[in-house]
Amino acid sequence: MSVAAPGIEAAMRLAIEHSYRVKGSTYPNPPVGAVILDTGGEVVGVGGTAPTGGDHAEVMALRRAGRLAEGGVAVITLEPCNHHGKTPPCVDALLHAGVTTVVYAVADPNEVAAGGAARLAEAGVDVQPGVLADEVAAGPLREWLHKQRTGLPHVTWKYAGSVDGRSAAADGSSQWISSEAARLDVHRRRAAADAIVVGTGTVLADDPALTARLPDGSLAAKQPLRVVVGKREIHSEARVLNDDSRTMVIRTHDPMEVLQALGGCTDVLLEGGPTLAGAFLRAGVVDRILAYVAPMLLGGPVTVVDDVGVPTIAKALRWQFDGVDRMGPDLVLSLVPHRA
Repeated sequence: MSVAAPGIEAAMRLAIEHSYRVKGSTYPNPPVGAVILDTGGEVVGVGGTAPTGGDHAEVMALRRAGRLAEGGVAVITLEPCNHHGKTPPCVDALLHAGVTTVVYAVADPNEVAAGGAARLAEAGVDVQPGVLADEVAAGPLREWLHKQRTGLPHVTWKYAGSVDGRSAAADGSSQWISSEAARLDVHRRRAAADAIVVGTGTVLADDPALTARLPDGSLAAKQPLRVVVGKREIHSEARVLNDDSRTMVIRTHDPMEVLQALGGCTDVLLEGGPTLAGAFLRAGVVDRILAYVAPMLLGGPVTVVDDVGVPTIAKALRWQFDGVDRMGPDLVLSLVPHRA
C-alpha cells in the first residue's frame, strides 16, 4: 500500500503528539507514539506506550484500529521491538494485524529489542525508516536515547533569569522573574521528568516544594523524585520533605555521584542555584539548557550561574540553539552542547 508523503508525515506528527502525552510515565520503556492508517490512508487507531508493564504504543493503536488495520500502515516513532519482555514483541502484533507497511522514525539502539525492522521486511512488510527522525530524536525520545547511548540520565539545567543573566534582584528577591505562562510550562515539564535536583542552599534559602502542579494549583498525578544535593543539614520541616512526593538526600558535591545515584532515572531536571549549576557544567554532565528569559533588567551580583571553569574567552563552553519559543512575554531558549 502507498500513502502520500504528506499523509505519512501528518501521521508521524500525530504519533509524536501521543508520545509526548505519555512522556514520564513509561520508564523503563521509551515514550513511543503510534498511528494506524487504513487502506484509504485514514487514521483508525492511535496509541502511546502504557505505564510500566502495560502494552506498547503499537499494540494500543492496533487495538483501537481493530480489523481496519488489515492492509494498512503503522506509523511509529521508534522501530518496533523484537523481543519478549513484560509484553510480547510488537513485531508479532503488527504481523498478526496484517499491516502491509510500517513507517518509523528512529532505529532502536537497544541491542536486546532491536531487529524489528529486519524481521518485518523478511515477512514481506514494506518498511520505511527515518521519517521525521530528527524531530523525534530531539523531541519525545531525546532523554531515552541519551540514556541508551551513555547509561546515564539526561540532565536538563532549567533556570529563569532576566535578560542580563540575573536570577534575583540585589536584595535576593526572585518571585517572580518568569511569567505565569512560563511557570505553567515548568510544571508541565516537571510532571514529565523523573527527578528534580537542587542544592541544600536552595532548600535553605527558598524552602521550595519542588512539585508538579496543574493550572488550578492542585498536584499533578505524577510527581518527580525530589533530590537534594549537598552536605549541609536541612530542616526536618522543609517542604521538600513533605508527603507530596518522594525525596532523596545525597550527601555529596560530586555531580557524577549524583547521576550514579539516579541510575534508575532517565529525565532529570537540574533546578538548583548558581553554585550547583556551575558544578554540573564544570563536570560536563549538562546535556541541555532550558533558559526562561524574562524581558527585564536586574543588575546586581546574583547571576544564574557561578564559576564554570572558564579562565579565558578561548576556553568558553560553547552551546548551540536547538529551539526558541515564546511563553507569554518570556522567551524559552533550548541549547545543546556545540558540535564541531
